[in-house]
Amino acid sequence: MEKRRQEEERMRDYLEATAILDWDHPRVVAFAREAAGDATDPVEKAVRLYVAVRDGIRYDPYSPFYRPEHYRASEVLRRGRSFCIPKAALLCAVARCQGIPARIGFATVKNHLATRQLLDYLGSNVFVYHGYTELYLEGRWVKATPAFNKELCERHGTEPLDFDGRSDSIFHAYNKSRQKFMEYLEYHGEYADVPVEIIVDAWKAAYGAERVQGWIDALEGADDSPRRIFEEEDVVR
Repeated sequence: MEKRRQEEERMRDYLEATAILDWDHPRVVAFAREAAGDATDPVEKAVRLYVAVRDGIRYDPYSPFYRPEHYRASEVLRRGRSFCIPKAALLCAVARCQGIPARIGFATVKNHLATRQLLDYLGSNVFVYHGYTELYLEGRWVKATPAFNKELCERHGTEPLDFDGRSDSIFHAYNKSRQKFMEYLEYHGEYADVPVEIIVDAWKAAYGAERVQGWIDALEGADDSPRRIFEEEDVVR
């Protein structure tokens, strides 16, 4: 009985609105309702929400990352661009908005297909604390990864990553040409909210504190428009 009560309390944590996962914000509510449409089945709702986040928010690895508001669901919708973690956070928020328990998961991945400019920017082809979403559907947790929008996948020669609501959806191991695309190297667990400080500290440890501070300084001196256009960069094959 006690174990069941504790489990129910934990599940409530995955439905709550937070300062980052602000699913009660009017902008998030409207997006979730439009994306879910007339779906009533939780699995169908989840699939529709996934596609809406995957393709409705363009992948931008140069987006701000060092403050909680950079991951806030309503802010991600306002910007219309962001990288894997804020997109995963948005999917988590809209799922909760539609009554689906959701949480944020993290892994370190190796990206074999990227742009020359992004690899120079990171100094590595290892992406630390890549974000995905876990949705509680039909009595179990299922992984969904809405990071890369359809147009970007086409440019990189891979199919957009689909999600059926019943099986884990993580990055393709290979692209259309059978070249390695993504490898998951290490999992870092799941969270009820976005652990911003942990993420930034992990990036400093992996990429160097000076490099990360340089990214922050450049972002602090920029306006809200993209400084770099990832879609126009040189694809490395």
